[in-house]
Amino acid sequence: MNRFASLSRRTLVALSLLGTFGVLSPASADEIQPVDASRIVSVGTSVTEIIFDLGLGDKVVARDSTSTFPEAAARLPDVGYVRALSPEGVLSVNPSAIVMLEGAGPKSTLDVLANASVPVVTIPEGYDTQAIVTKIRTIGKALDAETRADELAARVAADIEAAHADAEKVAADKRKRVLFVLAIQNGKIMAAGQHTAADGILKLAGAINATGDFHGYKQLNDEAILAANPDAILLMMNGGPGQPTDDQLLGHPAVALTPAGKDKALIRMNGQTLLGFGPRTAEAVRELSKSLYGE
Repeated sequence: MNRFASLSRRTLVALSLLGTFGVLSPASADEIQPVDASRIVSVGTSVTEIIFDLGLGDKVVARDSTSTFPEAAARLPDVGYVRALSPEGVLSVNPSAIVMLEGAGPKSTLDVLANASVPVVTIPEGYDTQAIVTKIRTIGKALDAETRADELAARVAADIEAAHADAEKVAADKRKRVLFVLAIQNGKIMAAGQHTAADGILKLAGAINATGDFHGYKQLNDEAILAANPDAILLMMNGGPGQPTDDQLLGHPAVALTPAGKDKALIRMNGQTLLGFGPRTAEAVRELSKSLYGE
């Protein structure tokens, strides 16, 4: 059985932000050619935010279900979950082009879109400042808005680096160990390791990923939670079924024995801001750093 078969749709949406699925490779930036941007379908939280920040939101005719910011995007037709797009839903809005984050799909839908001769631009995903710059510039090139994209990329990068520099002022021996919790299933915590959006945002905010010794996301046994020894636990707001309440998490036998459990040190943040790695990432860095270290 597929290991995600029992997860709810809302949890799968959360997982899409976390970058836990396999992905199709995007084209290199050099291969990107401008497309007809008159009727764009935007797929992926950061992709949609970038398009709107480039001043091209009026060209977007539909978006995926994870793209709920800005408010104008949330009012547009929803063509489905980012990794389970329906070709009929996408084609029903008569798009001139589809701009999608790396990993969107499934492949069967992409094949149908290709056969329908709808240009598809795949934007590379990543979890650091340079990755966001690449996203912005790639989208700008695809939508023939390179000058605006260069300006936006420079502004966003400077803001992130300033937020990161402030976070880095925390002394090395004061850095907090943070456990990112996606869900609890059958009493086991699913946590974030290396090469994940959660790991990336923790590094930018001057924290230590308490489970940074494995790749991707995995369920932890009690021994692993105790070994992680987190000072704080980070979660998404409204992560969907499987997302524990405060009482459930603090009542977990292993969590209760950690510094985070004893201090009831739980931090909840908007998942799209926290893990989207787009124009609002500096905001997420500052909010997370403040939650961990104060002013």
